[in-house]
Amino acid sequence: MSLIKWSPNIFEPFEEMDTMFNSLAPQVARSFAPAIDMYEDKNNVIVETQLAGVDPEQVDISIENDVLTIQGKSEKKTEVEEQDYYKKEIRRGSFYRCVQLPTHVISDKAKAEAIDGVLKITVPKALEGKKKKTIKIDIKKK
Repeated sequence: MSLIKWSPNIFEPFEEMDTMFNSLAPQVARSFAPAIDMYEDKNNVIVETQLAGVDPEQVDISIENDVLTIQGKSEKKTEVEEQDYYKKEIRRGSFYRCVQLPTHVISDKAKAEAIDGVLKITVPKALEGKKKKTIKIDIKKK
């Protein structure tokens, strides 16, 4: 027999207020920040994010001062009327994510690929930034 952890939904009373707010907010004003996985291998920093249903042509990626920015737009084309939904939890609209990379990178050599709804960004590390710098002490006598 397995145990099931009970967790009360403390936000349940706010669902009605959230629904009301979402109905009042215009669709274009809604945005979200996609979740990311960031890791490194010997030579690269790799960032992955799931963007299922997003046209990769609608995604802009930039790196400036070792800060990665991913932004774009997700649109749903459907014939279902807004009032016919029971639940509407899939995020649509514009998205924006900005993250500091853990090391200096060579942004000019970054590559991005989209495979099965996963965007994978590979950025080479700037190895010269990892070199140890020794400083010689200049000793002066009075």
